[in-house]
Amino acid sequence: MTTSATSGTGPTENSMRRALKRARDGVALDVSEAAVLLQARGEALTDLAASAARVRDAGLEQAGRPGVITYSKSVFIPLTRLCRDKCHYCTFATVPGKLRRAGHGMFMSPDEVLDIARKGAALGCKEALITLGDKPEDRWPEAREWLDAHGYDDTIAYVRAVSIRILEETGLLPHLNPGVMTWTDFQRLKPVAPSMGMMLETTATRLWSEPGGPHHGSPDKEPAVRLRVLEDAGRSSVPFTSGLLIGIGETYEERAESLFALRKVSRAYHGIQELIIQNFRAKPDTAMRGMPDAELDDLVATVAVARHIMGPSACLQAPPNLVDSEYERLIGAGIDDWGGVSPLTIDHVNPERPWPQIEELTERSRAAGFELRERLCVYPEFVRRGEPWLDPRLRPHVSALADPETGLALPDATVEGHPWQEPEEAFVPTGRTDLHRTIDTEGRGADRRDDFDEVYGDWEALREAAAPGMTPERIDTDVRQALATAADDPTKLTDAEALALLHADGPALDALCRVADDVRRSAVGDDVTYIVTRNINFTNVCYTGCRFCAFAQRRTDADAYTLSLEQVADRAQQAWDVGAVEVCMQGGIHPDLPGTAYFDIAKAVKSRVPGMHVHAFSPMEVVNGATRTGMSIREWLSAAKESGLDTIPGTAAEILDDEVRWVLTKGKLPTATWIEVVRTAHELGIRSSSTMMYGHVDQPRHWLGHLRTLARLQRETGGFTEFVTLPFIHTNAPVYLAGIARPGPSTRDNRAVTAMARLLLHPWIPNIQTSWVKLGTEGAAEMLRSGANDLGGTLMEETISRMAGSSYGSYKSVRDLIAVAEAAGRPAKPRTTLYGEVPKERQRAAEASDGHLPELLPVLD
Repeated sequence: MTTSATSGTGPTENSMRRALKRARDGVALDVSEAAVLLQARGEALTDLAASAARVRDAGLEQAGRPGVITYSKSVFIPLTRLCRDKCHYCTFATVPGKLRRAGHGMFMSPDEVLDIARKGAALGCKEALITLGDKPEDRWPEAREWLDAHGYDDTIAYVRAVSIRILEETGLLPHLNPGVMTWTDFQRLKPVAPSMGMMLETTATRLWSEPGGPHHGSPDKEPAVRLRVLEDAGRSSVPFTSGLLIGIGETYEERAESLFALRKVSRAYHGIQELIIQNFRAKPDTAMRGMPDAELDDLVATVAVARHIMGPSACLQAPPNLVDSEYERLIGAGIDDWGGVSPLTIDHVNPERPWPQIEELTERSRAAGFELRERLCVYPEFVRRGEPWLDPRLRPHVSALADPETGLALPDATVEGHPWQEPEEAFVPTGRTDLHRTIDTEGRGADRRDDFDEVYGDWEALREAAAPGMTPERIDTDVRQALATAADDPTKLTDAEALALLHADGPALDALCRVADDVRRSAVGDDVTYIVTRNINFTNVCYTGCRFCAFAQRRTDADAYTLSLEQVADRAQQAWDVGAVEVCMQGGIHPDLPGTAYFDIAKAVKSRVPGMHVHAFSPMEVVNGATRTGMSIREWLSAAKESGLDTIPGTAAEILDDEVRWVLTKGKLPTATWIEVVRTAHELGIRSSSTMMYGHVDQPRHWLGHLRTLARLQRETGGFTEFVTLPFIHTNAPVYLAGIARPGPSTRDNRAVTAMARLLLHPWIPNIQTSWVKLGTEGAAEMLRSGANDLGGTLMEETISRMAGSSYGSYKSVRDLIAVAEAAGRPAKPRTTLYGEVPKERQRAAEASDGHLPELLPVLD
């Protein structure tokens, strides 16, 4: 069997016959069979296309639009033609000198962009396709100078700004193609564009890594980087367009592997809205000008194989301007979309290939038995899905142009601008606002949220991803020698020794805990500290898709709620009245809450109770606030500090290893971003706690890496106040209900993690906190004998662990916490957030109330 897409011998007759039969019978293909079918020609190609068309037709029937082929009426806006990459086939990218000689700026100005968009709107266009080179400021000083002169930190900031103007002033919907994006870039752009895209092109690494390859010298064309972009789009719930560029030197097997890579991402996140199969066409004045064009048969075969691999529900496109009127063959091979077609602008990527007239496409589609219908840049499925795929700020713009029943474009819709703004009345109290009290008496309404099967991604794909990380390792290091090193100087523990101790059990574990307790005694003494605090979770509405979280709800779920600012302030006042020195405030990533909502929450508490320490907003909430406001993380944290924020909780860390994080959560911030947020906060004088949630799909090697990361960061900033162990509560956690995670850590795990946290963080983080909420009184006392010195807070209310299934209640009185310390044979002492002395007045108030809220004090609605 041949493996070359450009030369070589073809597959055997038997292998082609077997592969065609499997395709006809609807049997799943493997890579080798797909590679064979990519070489189908003549009668074999006719057979292949026919079976692919049947798959497509079944999908259209299921989607409720049988016999419909779609397109998007668009304008093409080349925001900048500068690029840091050097693709050998590209005529889109240029250099600053050529732009100057042609009288153009380094970027299109907002006026130039809006002029095209307005003309498009007048012609009934509904999509603004914004295409640009990758990160031009990284290569071209002229691009950096232009951005600086116009007040933009980077190209993404300008893309965001110009997208808002398009929405507000023309009504067109931006579809963004800015190239390779980070997870944070997606958070910045999602509120301003209903869809985005980036061609995968190929997964053939050699075409990027080897000199002479079409992508050599182009950092953004590394296949692993581009696959990560597709995954981040899925994690961010961004409807995303991708696809292949065929005929650039890849083998048939490499092309098949690329299709299977796209299918894997699509299965995992359900976020690839369409796949483009684009045929290479050589262009003059490029390094690949002598390369033969991809043949039409090659394109037809690839479309058909893509349809078989991606399945009936996939949306498949082939650009009509890149074929010579052979539209019927593409329809016959299984496409269901023609892509963007513009009555106004050229295809700036393929300027030599004019768009077909929409009337011609209509007639040619009809001749093939299909009705041509207009769609939006965001596909009908995602229009109908709504949250979390469409940001609330885009909902009015999409609704103005979409048929609410089909999700397709309204042909006669008026295309006009609408305000781009935060939803009004974000802090209207709604839902089960008494959950903090009734969770202990009435429990939760259901063991899982209603969108369990959709919001977290594909569970089967997740099982495959989780399996490697859950495999335990064999440990050969001498535990006795490791214990001796720990007792002598824990800072000298090697990774191998530390890993051996994290696996310790029996007498070795007992010895480890004694060593850790000795280190604790020498570092912080015998006092067991605690804080009189109140948790205030201001909303549990969230669509991030954390698979370990049983707290998050859809806005329509029975247990969903959002507090008003007055309710938040009331709860802070109640806490102050009974002796609290801190409120800890965190909430779900509610799509309706503006990025400034966090400032309002901090101000509400400080206005009502000026002396209260505001410990609030996890790194995930910080990123959410920053990206929603268009501010940098540093700017947002500075503004939060001015609003009354004192410290931040170091939650949202889970395990600081992306291998584990992407199993635990669909859309939460990656490790590097968590570190960036915490480091920035510390640099601004905003201290934080640090945490680790363990006992799910992790292994001791992940715990070691996490603790090492925290120790390095603490040596750099000195900003951590404590380390908090957070055992995974499995009972109602989606990842456990789906059969992927184990049922929380064992007692052995808890003791080993607590002891090793004491040793590996010594002497940089002196305070190790254990969680009575998750471990109960006896469990917490055991951890105090294993190296911990802090019990955390009274909490007064606690819904996150209780929603997950913790059975240890939602509050502890001061006397309760003192009793836990006494059970460990140690004295108890109140503290502040920063482990300082508690003012006498606060101590008296806490002693008088025992840290209890008045039983019948109502929370006003």
